[in-house]
Amino acid sequence: MNRESPYIGIDVSKTRLDVAAHPTAKGWSVSNDGEGIDQLVTHLRELSPALVVVEATGGLEYPMVAAIAACGLPIVVANPRQVRDFARGTGKLAKTDAIDSQVLANFAYMVKPTPRPLPDVLAQDLDATVTRRRQLMAMIVAERNRLHTAHQPLRQDIQDHIAWLKERLAKLDKELGNMVRQSPVWREKENLLRSVPGVGPVLTTTILAELPELGTLDRKQIAALVGVAPLNRDSGKFRGKRMIWGGRAQVRAALYMATLAATRFNPVIKAFYIRLVAEGKPKKVALTACMRKLLTILNAMLKHRTCWSYKIPQIIGPCS
Repeated sequence: MNRESPYIGIDVSKTRLDVAAHPTAKGWSVSNDGEGIDQLVTHLRELSPALVVVEATGGLEYPMVAAIAACGLPIVVANPRQVRDFARGTGKLAKTDAIDSQVLANFAYMVKPTPRPLPDVLAQDLDATVTRRRQLMAMIVAERNRLHTAHQPLRQDIQDHIAWLKERLAKLDKELGNMVRQSPVWREKENLLRSVPGVGPVLTTTILAELPELGTLDRKQIAALVGVAPLNRDSGKFRGKRMIWGGRAQVRAALYMATLAATRFNPVIKAFYIRLVAEGKPKKVALTACMRKLLTILNAMLKHRTCWSYKIPQIIGPCS
């Protein structure tokens, strides 16, 4: 890698892209539209950056990231929490678009996250659909909560809205299944994941949309990525309680619900859970360990392209 190549940070907003370069500390901005993105890509080609880092912003970054990746420049869409923690650690407490872009450039230089290939259009559509499903679920919960305290004249209106939201949710679930089946690769992954007792369509679609690294990392890396790996809290002679923290909350929430089912219907996870509880582990700790074990199994299945088997607590044989 050319040591003189700059590290670029780009802060994304709805109307503007703020760009900074390390080590020059030079910054500029362009509009977040087709013309501005073309200008940005042209300038980046001239700079030949070692790495470009941008925060995930819920979709505003997709056109720009696609354009940069399409021209072969190395780009990483970083976790906003990780970048914010880096900023605090380096004393950057103020927050403006220009400061954020410089923080991203420094983050690129210091951390050097590994560039990953851009998800294809179908992956982005699936991710957006999964996000929409979570939004519908949140709206249903909110309406149910309102129903408890609503005056009688309004109760029927809220009930009708809940029924409509449920219909939309059912239609969205059907669309999710159809989207997964459009891709032969994803169909293979879906069949592998769904072969595990306790793993249903919600966890499967969530993993396909929000955990593309599954099957490419080792068990420790994937556990840390999802946020089910126990983290140390030690200082000097003090030995703190190990706790899970961080990671991808949406994946972890779906994994939690699947693990609850697996502790009843999956023979391996059920036996593991019973053994941990019998050894005196708190049920919450035992359930977290089961989440980590289930994730490890799913990771190994995708890595070796093998499906679930009841014969041994490992993954053997090709799927029939």
